[in-house]
Amino acid sequence: MERDHEGRLRLPRGIDTRLPSVARMYDFYLGGNNNFAADREACAALSAQAPSTKVLAENNRRFLRRAVRVLARDFGVRRFLDHGSGLPTQDNVHQVAQREAPGARVVYIDNDPIVLAHGRALLEDNENTAVIHADMRDTASIMADPHVGSLLAPGEPVAALFVSVLHCIPDEDDPAGLVRTVMDALPPGSFVAVSHLVSDDPAVRRSTTDFMLRSTGGDWGRVRETQDVEGFFDGLEVLPPGLVEVSTWRPDTEVAPKQPGTEWIEYGGVARRP
Repeated sequence: MERDHEGRLRLPRGIDTRLPSVARMYDFYLGGNNNFAADREACAALSAQAPSTKVLAENNRRFLRRAVRVLARDFGVRRFLDHGSGLPTQDNVHQVAQREAPGARVVYIDNDPIVLAHGRALLEDNENTAVIHADMRDTASIMADPHVGSLLAPGEPVAALFVSVLHCIPDEDDPAGLVRTVMDALPPGSFVAVSHLVSDDPAVRRSTTDFMLRSTGGDWGRVRETQDVEGFFDGLEVLPPGLVEVSTWRPDTEVAPKQPGTEWIEYGGVARRP
């Protein structure tokens, strides 16, 4: 696939770069170069409203890496299903998992065509990793995809990842129900990792939700409360240390910055299906 003069993959046809994308905004916060002026302007406006957002995004990415590492190393998980995976960055799920277990298999799921193009280009030579273009709410189609079918095997646990994506799903689409549906489709003993934007301040929840809805043309759900996220884990065995602000979930270094502000946080953890 061709790249432009800045080293970015050329866009699929029909992409409107004048409208910010959640995936590209996240890419910008993580220091990537697969973003455009509209994404950067939206990030600047969001950071003015919630100054801790960049560190929040970085800490969330570190949480993803730690969760994958712990699941592969300590629980023997070799199969990962990453919902709303976003644009490739450093230390993606397959890289973390395959360092622990070279045969680990990963399927990335995203409905952003830019993510699909970049992901497939990155993974052309990795036979144990695939990217599928699907809406993560369409569990039936996802489970019917041959890449996912090859990931599943009787008695083999799967880790379903919903890292910083469920706040993109509106209430009427039932994000808690989505987690239940996915876990019911996976073998007993499978795991789920969730992080979600939350705030205890109703004004912050309202203002940041309204901002993201406006910025993304409605491609957003809402900032929720901690009790909402706790409901995503009903019926599951939550691993220690429980549900927490994600920079405090099994930290592996004292160097990583703690969440500097409290206007909103990423809240979540990892759980196992009995």
